[in-house]
Amino acid sequence: MSLKRQKSNSVIDAYIVACEVPVQPILERLREIIRKEAPGSTEKMSYGMPAFYLHENLVHFALAKRHIGFHPSPFGVQAVQSELGGFQWSNGAIQFPLDQPLPEDLIRTIMQFRVHEVHTKHERT
Repeated sequence: MSLKRQKSNSVIDAYIVACEVPVQPILERLREIIRKEAPGSTEKMSYGMPAFYLHENLVHFALAKRHIGFHPSPFGVQAVQSELGGFQWSNGAIQFPLDQPLPEDLIRTIMQFRVHEVHTKHERT
């Protein structure tokens, strides 16, 4: 366990450490991308999954047997629907298979959309 992880001791750290060692770096990379694209967001657990919050839940993710479930809201999925040809997806979730590279550019695009969407919504209130 890294010194940074020991010091932060967040709920997402605990979630990742509880996962099998081979997938931990993938989850850490996903977390790093989300953090970078959603500055000012906070980490928490929501619905039993790691989540990032900025005025509202931006995104959840969770490890499944063969994939990472990425839950950016129905609008987050709709924003990139034309780019999801190789992925299983539903109204509010996308599955990133563990046997494929993490689609970092797609994740960045979704996060940029969600941050903009949330900021726009909360500027009006």
